[in-house]
Amino acid sequence: MPDAIVEFQSVGCGTMRGMRTESRHLSVSIDRPAAEVYAWVRDPAHLPLWAAGLASGIRRERGEWVADSPMGRVLVRFVPVNEYGVLDHDVVLPDGTTTTNPVRVLADGAGSEVVFTLRQAAGATAEEFDDDTAAVAADLETLKRVLEAG
Repeated sequence: MPDAIVEFQSVGCGTMRGMRTESRHLSVSIDRPAAEVYAWVRDPAHLPLWAAGLASGIRRERGEWVADSPMGRVLVRFVPVNEYGVLDHDVVLPDGTTTTNPVRVLADGAGSEVVFTLRQAAGATAEEFDDDTAAVAADLETLKRVLEAG
């Protein structure tokens, strides 16, 4: 895992259809002000620049953000703009399954920290969860690189 990513693992935090789920909190420090990071990440048009695991292309269709992802055509829906750095977003898969991704941008001095909570998908093996963790970590590293490059 890249040096800039810190992973905290918590077993059994939450429930999914009566089953306990696992979450991992992945974070990256970015040498840019939190407000700037929040505004940039919040724009779905930027997803292909940093979130390879989600979008290779994105466009507006009938008022919705539609992404071309490794899983097929997905919808991406962010929470409304807010003053708390909350960037939670739903990804609606082709079969209608909705995955909520909790994301926060936290001020850290003159810089910021982006925290992404990854939840193990129902039925996913430990190996698949590890693969998802590696993909999110790589995306966060890309986000850091893109934003710090200006």
